[in-house]
Amino acid sequence: MDERVTRLWAASEAQALGRGGIAAVVVATGISKSRIRAGIADLEEHRIAPSTSPARSQRVRRPGAGRPPLLEKDPTLLDDLDHLIEPVTRGDPESPLRWTCKSKDKLAAELNALGHKVSASKVGRLLHDLGYSLQVVRKTREGDQSPDRNAQFEHINRTAKKFIAKGQPVVSVDTKKKELVGDFKNGGSEWQPKGAPEPVRVHDFIDQDLGKVIPYGVYDTVRNEAWVSVGVDHDTAEFAVATLERWWREMGKKAYPDATELLVTADGGGSNSPRTKLWRVELQRFADASGLDVSVCHFPPGTSKWNKIEHRLFSQITQNWRGRPLVSRETVVELIRATTTKAGLRVRAKLDARNYETKKTVSKEQLDGVRIRRGHFHGDWNYTVRSANRER
Repeated sequence: MDERVTRLWAASEAQALGRGGIAAVVVATGISKSRIRAGIADLEEHRIAPSTSPARSQRVRRPGAGRPPLLEKDPTLLDDLDHLIEPVTRGDPESPLRWTCKSKDKLAAELNALGHKVSASKVGRLLHDLGYSLQVVRKTREGDQSPDRNAQFEHINRTAKKFIAKGQPVVSVDTKKKELVGDFKNGGSEWQPKGAPEPVRVHDFIDQDLGKVIPYGVYDTVRNEAWVSVGVDHDTAEFAVATLERWWREMGKKAYPDATELLVTADGGGSNSPRTKLWRVELQRFADASGLDVSVCHFPPGTSKWNKIEHRLFSQITQNWRGRPLVSRETVVELIRATTTKAGLRVRAKLDARNYETKKTVSKEQLDGVRIRRGHFHGDWNYTVRSANRER
Protein backbone atom coordinates (compact mmCIF):
# COMPACT_ATOMS: atom_id res chain seq x y z
CA MET A 1 0.00 0.00 0.00
CA ASP A 2 1.23 3.48 -0.78
CA GLU A 3 0.87 6.33 1.70
CA ARG A 4 -2.63 7.31 0.54
CA VAL A 5 -4.07 3.78 0.66
CA THR A 6 -2.53 3.22 4.12
CA ARG A 7 -4.03 6.49 5.36
CA LEU A 8 -7.49 5.63 4.04
CA TRP A 9 -7.38 2.07 5.43
CA ALA A 10 -6.40 3.28 8.91
CA ALA A 11 -9.15 5.92 8.81
CA SER A 12 -11.81 3.39 7.80
CA GLU A 13 -10.75 1.06 10.64
CA ALA A 14 -10.95 3.92 13.15
CA GLN A 15 -14.43 4.88 11.93
CA ALA A 16 -15.58 1.24 12.14
CA LEU A 17 -14.47 1.02 15.81
CA GLY A 18 -16.44 4.13 16.74
CA ARG A 19 -15.59 6.11 19.86
CA GLY A 20 -11.90 5.62 20.77
CA GLY A 21 -11.22 4.06 17.38
CA ILE A 22 -8.44 6.49 16.47
CA ALA A 23 -6.54 5.74 19.70
CA ALA A 24 -6.96 1.98 19.16
CA VAL A 25 -5.60 2.12 15.62
CA VAL A 26 -2.66 4.24 16.79
CA VAL A 27 -1.76 1.63 19.42
CA ALA A 28 -2.22 -1.30 17.00
CA THR A 29 -0.41 0.15 13.96
CA GLY A 30 1.80 2.96 15.14
CA ILE A 31 0.25 5.33 12.60
CA SER A 32 0.03 8.88 13.94
CA LYS A 33 -3.26 10.50 14.95
CA SER A 34 -2.80 13.36 12.50
CA ARG A 35 -2.37 10.95 9.62
CA ILE A 36 -5.52 9.02 10.58
CA ARG A 37 -7.51 12.24 10.91
CA ALA A 38 -6.25 13.29 7.46
CA GLY A 39 -7.51 9.97 6.13
CA ILE A 40 -10.92 10.54 7.72
CA ALA A 41 -11.06 13.95 6.03
CA ASP A 42 -10.22 12.30 2.69
CA LEU A 43 -13.03 9.75 3.18
CA GLU A 44 -15.50 12.47 4.00
CA GLU A 45 -14.42 14.47 0.95
CA HIS A 46 -14.80 11.40 -1.23
CA ARG A 47 -18.32 10.75 0.19
CA ILE A 48 -19.42 14.27 -0.70
CA ALA A 49 -17.71 14.41 -4.14
CA PRO A 50 -16.70 10.92 -5.31
CA SER A 51 -13.71 10.75 -7.67
CA THR A 52 -14.31 9.24 -11.12
CA SER A 53 -10.67 8.29 -11.73
CA PRO A 54 -9.21 4.87 -10.75
CA ALA A 55 -7.78 4.63 -7.26
CA ARG A 56 -4.24 4.00 -8.50
CA SER A 57 -4.20 7.18 -10.60
CA GLN A 58 -5.39 9.47 -7.78
CA ARG A 59 -2.94 11.78 -6.00
CA VAL A 60 -1.20 10.47 -2.90
CA ARG A 61 -1.32 13.93 -1.33
CA ARG A 62 -3.60 16.86 -1.81
CA PRO A 63 -2.40 19.69 -4.10
CA GLY A 64 0.10 21.85 -2.28
CA ALA A 65 1.18 19.17 0.17
CA GLY A 66 4.82 18.27 0.68
CA ARG A 67 7.90 20.46 0.27
CA PRO A 68 7.66 23.20 -2.35
CA PRO A 69 9.74 22.68 -5.53
CA LEU A 70 13.33 23.93 -5.29
CA LEU A 71 12.86 26.42 -8.13
CA GLU A 72 9.92 28.01 -6.29
CA LYS A 73 12.06 28.50 -3.21
CA ASP A 74 15.11 29.60 -5.26
CA PRO A 75 13.90 31.33 -8.45
CA THR A 76 17.36 32.61 -9.47
CA LEU A 77 18.95 29.15 -9.46
CA LEU A 78 18.37 28.37 -13.15
CA ASP A 79 19.72 31.71 -14.34
CA ASP A 80 22.89 31.34 -12.26
CA LEU A 81 23.40 27.79 -13.55
CA ASP A 82 22.93 28.94 -17.15
CA HIS A 83 25.54 31.68 -16.64
CA LEU A 84 28.05 29.14 -15.32
CA ILE A 85 27.55 26.81 -18.30
CA GLU A 86 27.81 29.45 -21.05
CA PRO A 87 29.64 32.41 -19.49
CA VAL A 88 30.74 33.98 -22.78
CA THR A 89 27.38 33.83 -24.56
CA ARG A 90 25.75 35.11 -21.38
CA GLY A 91 28.03 38.14 -21.26
CA ASP A 92 30.18 36.97 -18.35
CA PRO A 93 33.72 36.24 -19.61
CA GLU A 94 35.02 36.46 -16.02
CA SER A 95 32.96 33.52 -14.76
CA PRO A 96 34.87 31.39 -12.21
CA LEU A 97 34.25 28.27 -14.33
CA ARG A 98 35.30 29.84 -17.64
CA TRP A 99 38.49 27.77 -17.85
CA THR A 100 37.60 24.62 -15.91
CA CYS A 101 35.84 21.34 -16.60
CA LYS A 102 32.16 21.94 -15.89
CA SER A 103 31.26 18.75 -14.03
CA LYS A 104 28.10 18.46 -11.92
CA ASP A 105 30.15 18.50 -8.72
CA LYS A 106 31.99 21.70 -9.68
CA LEU A 107 28.80 23.38 -10.80
CA ALA A 108 27.08 22.42 -7.54
CA ALA A 109 30.01 23.72 -5.50
CA GLU A 110 30.02 27.02 -7.35
CA LEU A 111 26.25 27.40 -6.98
CA ASN A 112 26.52 26.74 -3.25
CA ALA A 113 29.21 29.40 -3.07
CA LEU A 114 26.70 31.78 -4.68
CA GLY A 115 24.21 31.05 -1.88
CA HIS A 116 22.14 28.29 -3.47
CA LYS A 117 21.53 25.00 -1.67
CA VAL A 118 21.69 22.32 -4.36
CA SER A 119 23.27 18.88 -4.80
CA ALA A 120 25.23 17.56 -7.78
CA SER A 121 22.43 15.14 -8.72
CA LYS A 122 19.91 17.99 -8.74
CA VAL A 123 22.25 20.01 -10.95
CA GLY A 124 22.22 17.13 -13.42
CA ARG A 125 18.42 17.15 -13.56
CA LEU A 126 18.35 20.94 -13.96
CA LEU A 127 20.84 20.75 -16.83
CA HIS A 128 18.57 18.34 -18.67
CA ASP A 129 15.63 20.68 -18.03
CA LEU A 130 17.67 23.53 -19.56
CA GLY A 131 18.33 21.44 -22.68
CA TYR A 132 21.97 20.61 -21.96
CA SER A 133 23.53 17.19 -22.49
CA LEU A 134 27.04 15.70 -22.42
CA GLN A 135 28.75 16.52 -25.73
CA VAL A 136 32.09 15.76 -27.35
CA VAL A 137 33.81 18.17 -29.71
CA ARG A 138 33.07 17.62 -33.39
CA LYS A 139 35.51 18.13 -36.24
CA THR A 140 33.51 20.27 -38.64
CA ARG A 141 35.48 23.48 -39.17
CA GLU A 142 37.62 23.16 -42.26
CA GLY A 143 39.40 26.49 -42.30
CA ASP A 144 38.96 29.23 -44.84
CA GLN A 145 36.77 28.21 -47.76
CA SER A 146 37.59 29.12 -51.33
CA PRO A 147 34.70 30.64 -53.31
CA ASP A 148 35.48 28.01 -55.97
CA ARG A 149 35.32 25.11 -53.52
CA ASN A 150 32.13 23.53 -54.87
CA ALA A 151 33.16 24.14 -58.47
CA GLN A 152 36.44 22.31 -57.82
CA PHE A 153 34.61 19.32 -56.37
CA GLU A 154 32.43 19.20 -59.48
CA HIS A 155 35.52 19.48 -61.69
CA ILE A 156 37.22 16.58 -59.87
CA ASN A 157 34.07 14.48 -60.26
CA ARG A 158 33.76 15.20 -63.98
CA THR A 159 37.44 14.54 -64.63
CA ALA A 160 37.40 11.24 -62.70
CA LYS A 161 34.35 10.06 -64.68
CA LYS A 162 36.09 10.85 -67.98
CA PHE A 163 39.18 8.88 -67.00
CA ILE A 164 37.13 5.92 -65.78
CA ALA A 165 35.06 5.93 -68.99
CA LYS A 166 38.28 5.70 -71.01
CA GLY A 167 39.62 2.87 -68.85
CA GLN A 168 42.40 5.02 -67.39
CA PRO A 169 43.45 4.66 -63.72
CA VAL A 170 42.23 7.10 -61.05
CA VAL A 171 44.05 7.11 -57.70
CA SER A 172 43.83 9.03 -54.44
CA VAL A 173 47.08 9.75 -52.59
CA ASP A 174 47.99 11.08 -49.15
CA THR A 175 50.17 10.55 -46.09
CA LYS A 176 48.75 8.88 -42.99
CA LYS A 177 49.57 10.20 -39.54
CA LYS A 178 53.11 9.43 -38.40
CA GLU A 179 53.22 6.60 -35.87
CA LEU A 180 55.73 5.85 -33.12
CA VAL A 181 57.24 2.36 -33.32
CA GLY A 182 57.60 0.45 -30.06
CA ASP A 183 55.51 -0.76 -27.16
CA PHE A 184 53.45 2.43 -26.98
CA LYS A 185 49.76 2.74 -26.22
CA ASN A 186 47.56 2.65 -29.32
CA GLY A 187 44.00 3.98 -29.16
CA GLY A 188 41.05 1.58 -29.04
CA SER A 189 40.50 -1.79 -27.40
CA GLU A 190 40.91 -5.43 -28.42
CA TRP A 191 39.76 -8.75 -26.91
CA GLN A 192 42.29 -10.11 -24.42
CA PRO A 193 42.12 -12.62 -21.55
CA LYS A 194 40.30 -11.02 -18.63
CA GLY A 195 42.63 -9.13 -16.33
CA ALA A 196 45.60 -9.47 -18.69
CA PRO A 197 45.92 -6.30 -20.80
CA GLU A 198 49.07 -5.97 -22.86
CA PRO A 199 51.57 -3.79 -20.97
CA VAL A 200 52.96 -0.72 -22.77
CA ARG A 201 55.17 2.21 -21.85
CA VAL A 202 53.87 4.96 -19.61
CA HIS A 203 55.42 7.81 -21.63
CA ASP A 204 55.29 8.28 -25.40
CA PHE A 205 58.89 9.38 -25.89
CA ILE A 206 60.26 8.30 -29.28
CA ASP A 207 62.45 5.20 -29.28
CA GLN A 208 65.75 6.31 -30.79
CA ASP A 209 66.40 2.87 -32.30
CA LEU A 210 62.93 2.15 -33.71
CA GLY A 211 61.94 5.74 -34.51
CA LYS A 212 58.67 6.35 -36.32
CA VAL A 213 57.00 5.26 -39.54
CA ILE A 214 55.31 7.36 -42.24
CA PRO A 215 52.70 5.43 -44.24
CA TYR A 216 52.06 7.00 -47.67
CA GLY A 217 49.17 5.48 -49.57
CA VAL A 218 47.96 5.21 -53.16
CA TYR A 219 44.32 4.12 -53.37
CA ASP A 220 42.80 2.89 -56.65
CA THR A 221 39.25 4.27 -56.45
CA VAL A 222 37.92 1.96 -59.19
CA ARG A 223 39.41 -1.40 -58.17
CA ASN A 224 39.25 -0.74 -54.39
CA GLU A 225 42.93 -1.61 -54.05
CA ALA A 226 45.74 0.21 -52.34
CA TRP A 227 49.50 0.37 -52.06
CA VAL A 228 51.16 1.71 -48.91
CA SER A 229 54.85 2.51 -48.63
CA VAL A 230 55.93 2.61 -45.00
CA GLY A 231 58.67 5.22 -44.84
CA VAL A 232 61.10 5.63 -41.97
CA ASP A 233 62.77 8.94 -42.79
CA HIS A 234 60.92 12.06 -43.96
CA ASP A 235 57.66 12.76 -45.78
CA THR A 236 59.02 14.58 -48.81
CA ALA A 237 57.73 15.04 -52.34
CA GLU A 238 60.39 12.59 -53.50
CA PHE A 239 59.02 9.96 -51.12
CA ALA A 240 55.44 10.66 -52.28
CA VAL A 241 56.25 10.19 -55.97
CA ALA A 242 58.44 7.18 -55.20
CA THR A 243 55.37 5.58 -53.61
CA LEU A 244 53.27 6.44 -56.67
CA GLU A 245 55.95 4.92 -58.88
CA ARG A 246 56.10 1.79 -56.74
CA TRP A 247 52.30 1.40 -56.95
CA TRP A 248 52.50 1.62 -60.75
CA ARG A 249 55.28 -0.96 -60.94
CA GLU A 250 53.74 -3.41 -58.43
CA MET A 251 49.99 -3.02 -59.07
CA GLY A 252 48.95 -0.35 -61.56
CA LYS A 253 50.80 -1.56 -64.65
CA LYS A 254 49.35 -5.05 -64.29
CA ALA A 255 45.82 -3.76 -63.75
CA TYR A 256 45.97 -1.18 -66.57
CA PRO A 257 48.34 -2.55 -69.24
CA ASP A 258 46.99 -0.19 -71.92
CA ALA A 259 46.94 2.95 -69.81
CA THR A 260 48.34 6.15 -71.30
CA GLU A 261 47.13 8.56 -68.63
CA LEU A 262 46.81 8.66 -64.86
CA LEU A 263 44.61 10.88 -62.69
CA VAL A 264 45.84 11.65 -59.18
CA THR A 265 43.60 13.34 -56.62
CA ALA A 266 45.45 14.82 -53.66
CA ASP A 267 45.05 17.41 -50.95
CA GLY A 268 46.75 20.77 -51.25
CA GLY A 269 49.41 20.52 -48.54
CA GLY A 270 52.37 18.53 -47.35
CA SER A 271 54.61 16.52 -49.67
CA ASN A 272 52.12 16.63 -52.56
CA SER A 273 51.37 20.33 -52.41
CA PRO A 274 50.96 22.04 -55.82
CA ARG A 275 53.33 24.78 -54.60
CA THR A 276 56.15 22.30 -53.99
CA LYS A 277 58.65 22.51 -56.84
CA LEU A 278 60.10 19.08 -56.06
CA TRP A 279 56.63 17.51 -56.41
CA ARG A 280 56.37 18.72 -60.01
CA VAL A 281 59.95 17.73 -60.87
CA GLU A 282 59.46 14.24 -59.44
CA LEU A 283 56.14 13.86 -61.27
CA GLN A 284 57.96 14.66 -64.51
CA ARG A 285 60.54 11.98 -63.76
CA PHE A 286 57.76 9.47 -63.07
CA ALA A 287 55.86 10.46 -66.20
CA ASP A 288 58.97 9.99 -68.35
CA ALA A 289 59.78 6.63 -66.76
CA SER A 290 56.25 5.26 -67.00
CA GLY A 291 55.20 6.83 -70.30
CA LEU A 292 52.05 8.18 -68.65
CA ASP A 293 50.64 11.67 -68.78
CA VAL A 294 49.98 12.38 -65.09
CA SER A 295 46.99 14.64 -64.39
CA VAL A 296 46.60 16.01 -60.87
CA CYS A 297 43.50 17.48 -59.23
CA HIS A 298 43.98 19.00 -55.80
CA PHE A 299 41.19 19.35 -53.26
CA PRO A 300 40.42 22.92 -52.16
CA PRO A 301 42.05 24.24 -48.97
CA GLY A 302 40.63 22.75 -45.79
CA THR A 303 38.96 19.76 -47.47
CA SER A 304 41.67 17.10 -47.34
CA LYS A 305 39.39 14.75 -45.35
CA TRP A 306 37.15 14.52 -48.43
CA ASN A 307 39.88 12.66 -50.31
CA LYS A 308 38.71 9.05 -50.78
CA ILE A 309 41.90 7.56 -49.36
CA GLU A 310 41.09 9.04 -45.95
CA HIS A 311 37.87 7.14 -45.31
CA ARG A 312 38.32 4.15 -47.62
CA LEU A 313 41.87 3.20 -46.58
CA PHE A 314 43.41 5.14 -43.69
CA SER A 315 40.39 4.88 -41.39
CA GLN A 316 40.26 1.13 -42.07
CA ILE A 317 43.94 0.73 -41.19
CA THR A 318 43.36 2.60 -37.93
CA GLN A 319 40.47 0.29 -37.09
CA ASN A 320 42.52 -2.81 -37.90
CA TRP A 321 45.38 -1.99 -35.53
CA ARG A 322 43.36 -0.36 -32.74
CA GLY A 323 44.41 -1.38 -29.26
CA ARG A 324 47.61 -3.03 -30.51
CA PRO A 325 51.05 -1.54 -29.89
CA LEU A 326 53.12 -1.14 -33.07
CA VAL A 327 56.14 -2.91 -31.62
CA SER A 328 58.19 -3.06 -34.84
CA ARG A 329 58.25 -1.83 -38.42
CA GLU A 330 57.38 -5.32 -39.60
CA THR A 331 54.31 -5.27 -37.35
CA VAL A 332 53.15 -2.02 -38.98
CA VAL A 333 53.57 -3.47 -42.48
CA GLU A 334 51.75 -6.71 -41.64
CA LEU A 335 48.86 -4.92 -39.96
CA ILE A 336 48.44 -2.67 -43.00
CA ARG A 337 48.56 -5.67 -45.34
CA ALA A 338 45.89 -7.45 -43.28
CA THR A 339 43.42 -4.56 -43.55
CA THR A 340 40.21 -5.58 -45.32
CA THR A 341 36.60 -4.42 -45.54
CA LYS A 342 33.26 -5.99 -46.39
CA ALA A 343 33.47 -4.14 -49.71
CA GLY A 344 36.56 -6.19 -50.63
CA LEU A 345 39.41 -3.75 -49.98
CA ARG A 346 42.82 -5.26 -50.83
CA VAL A 347 46.00 -3.67 -49.51
CA ARG A 348 49.64 -4.30 -50.29
CA ALA A 349 52.42 -2.69 -48.27
CA LYS A 350 56.20 -2.68 -48.08
CA LEU A 351 58.81 -0.95 -45.99
CA ASP A 352 60.70 1.91 -47.65
CA ALA A 353 63.90 2.22 -45.64
CA ARG A 354 65.53 4.79 -47.92
CA ASN A 355 66.57 8.22 -46.65
CA TYR A 356 64.92 11.23 -48.26
CA GLU A 357 66.73 14.54 -48.12
CA THR A 358 64.72 17.45 -46.77
CA LYS A 359 64.83 20.98 -48.21
CA LYS A 360 66.19 19.63 -51.46
CA THR A 361 67.04 22.43 -53.88
CA VAL A 362 65.38 22.45 -57.28
CA SER A 363 67.28 24.31 -59.96
CA LYS A 364 65.69 26.58 -62.55
CA GLU A 365 66.76 24.17 -65.29
CA GLN A 366 64.96 21.30 -63.56
CA LEU A 367 61.81 23.36 -63.13
CA ASP A 368 61.89 24.52 -66.73
CA GLY A 369 62.12 20.89 -67.80
CA VAL A 370 58.70 20.09 -66.35
CA ARG A 371 56.26 19.69 -69.26
CA ILE A 372 53.23 21.01 -67.40
CA ARG A 373 49.91 21.92 -68.95
CA ARG A 374 47.64 23.83 -66.63
CA GLY A 375 43.89 23.40 -66.76
CA HIS A 376 41.51 26.13 -67.89
CA PHE A 377 39.85 26.08 -64.47
CA HIS A 378 42.16 26.82 -61.54
CA GLY A 379 45.43 25.89 -63.21
CA ASP A 380 47.08 25.95 -59.80
CA TRP A 381 44.86 23.06 -58.66
CA ASN A 382 44.40 21.20 -61.94
CA TYR A 383 47.29 20.40 -64.27
CA THR A 384 48.88 17.64 -66.34
CA VAL A 385 52.56 16.67 -66.40
CA ARG A 386 53.16 15.24 -69.86
CA SER A 387 55.52 12.39 -70.55
CA ALA A 388 58.44 13.28 -72.82
CA ASN A 389 58.31 9.74 -74.27
CA ARG A 390 54.87 10.15 -75.85
CA GLU A 391 54.38 11.66 -79.29
CA ARG A 392 51.91 14.46 -79.70
